[in-house]
Amino acid sequence: MKSIKYLSKQCAMGAVLRTLAVAGGLGVLAAASAHAESLDGIVKAVKFDDIKDISKQLKNGLDPNTIAPNGDPLIVVAAREKSDQVAAALAAAPNVDLDKEDKAGENALMLAALNGDLPLVKLLVDKGAEVSKKGWAPLHYAATNGNDDVVKYLLDKSAYIDAASPNGTTPLMMAARGNHGPTVTLLLDQGADPALKNQLGITALDFAKHYNAPDATAILSKRTVRIGDAPAPNAQKSAK
Repeated sequence: MKSIKYLSKQCAMGAVLRTLAVAGGLGVLAAASAHAESLDGIVKAVKFDDIKDISKQLKNGLDPNTIAPNGDPLIVVAAREKSDQVAAALAAAPNVDLDKEDKAGENALMLAALNGDLPLVKLLVDKGAEVSKKGWAPLHYAATNGNDDVVKYLLDKSAYIDAASPNGTTPLMMAARGNHGPTVTLLLDQGADPALKNQLGITALDFAKHYNAPDATAILSKRTVRIGDAPAPNAQKSAK
């Protein structure tokens, strides 16, 4: 039978181990909290285009592919907030994934295109960002807001003009939806097909009419070829 002294010693050792375990757990929690606070600070610096802070962080080993607490890659945050200096620093970092997406499937180039941020669009493309992304593409995003300079640039970089979203919606349809007349004309002049339909059977003209887009409706009504109609002027030109 074990002595009372032995049992007492074992109980004491158990208490010490439990104390150490608790202390260790608290240490892990404290470290996690410190990391979260540090990450929040980094995200804030990205949002405010604090190039000095982010350059320092990158020099000290910050992973350019770091994900913010909300699930956004830092370079996506920079593009969304038009933090061009920080975006440039992240894009120049070794091993950066320029096409890394947020939870909504959006990447930095798509958001730069949406914002009409041509300098950042050019920088990202020059660094190797994918121009003709499968599904929703940067050209959709540029056309959605009528950012014609970005549309022209992406087309010059061989973006597919009739890129289809997962439900078959094209950049022309998005331009028509937003009543961006100059963008509709630009896309048509560059060869966009107004007769295409998405999975719901909707054409660019249908989009324009549904969303009460008078400029787009007028342009597309003149340029859309319907079965039994004479070829539209641009169709005649392309046939020559």
